[in-house]
Amino acid sequence: MPRFDANIDLLFTERPFLSRFQATADAGMDAVEILNPYPHGAPAIQEAAGAAGTEIVLINTPVLNPEAGIIGCAAAPARRDTFESSVIAALDMASAIGAQRIHVMVGNGDPDSQAANDCVVANFRQAAVEARTRNVTLMLEPLNLVDRPGYFLSTNAHACRLLDRIAAENVQLQFDAYHTQIMTGDLTRAFRGLRERTGHIQIANPPDRHEPGHGEVDFSWFLSMVDDQGYDGPVGLEYMPSGTTEASLQWFRLNGFL
Repeated sequence: MPRFDANIDLLFTERPFLSRFQATADAGMDAVEILNPYPHGAPAIQEAAGAAGTEIVLINTPVLNPEAGIIGCAAAPARRDTFESSVIAALDMASAIGAQRIHVMVGNGDPDSQAANDCVVANFRQAAVEARTRNVTLMLEPLNLVDRPGYFLSTNAHACRLLDRIAAENVQLQFDAYHTQIMTGDLTRAFRGLRERTGHIQIANPPDRHEPGHGEVDFSWFLSMVDDQGYDGPVGLEYMPSGTTEASLQWFRLNGFL
């Protein structure tokens, strides 16, 4: 049975942020992931998660300039100092709240640029050394070019080429079914081929990024296949509910996943 975690920046938004940990537990899940923990402060997050008995399995690196749409700079040779400081901020937060994984957002760039690719590899190699001292795994996640035009990393194949060059055990692929379906489709074969590289999965249903049952992907098949492949890591519910969060979770209950 897949182990689900709730992305509490997108789910349970009917409630104040710190109460979403308990809402997650009440819904039958024992883990969360957080896109942007930084405004809430580590002590408050740690207290809320501890009271609810929820593990924090993933956070993102800080968004550098949300107004300008700049969410990362790993592919920018001129901004290596900024990259390093953002990773250190994420590692400090992860250490404080017990998060095991960090999605290091790469940001925009030319995927065909040798300089940009070399920069990503160098940045991740350096970040992996510090992350290893804190028992944290860094995640590479491709984002689709419909939602994120200009993003440097948009396919799993590109991510794997980078992973081969980075060659660090604590840098893994974040397999996102939503982004993969939009960019390349063929989810079953895609995941089967990437199973050994995958350290975290996220799901949402195209085209509107809603829950399973509202879109084009048969997630009952996909999640059963993931289970059959022996994947025992977390599966993040990173969707935008089509109605209330509680109503969106009915699909999981009706299909025997919760």
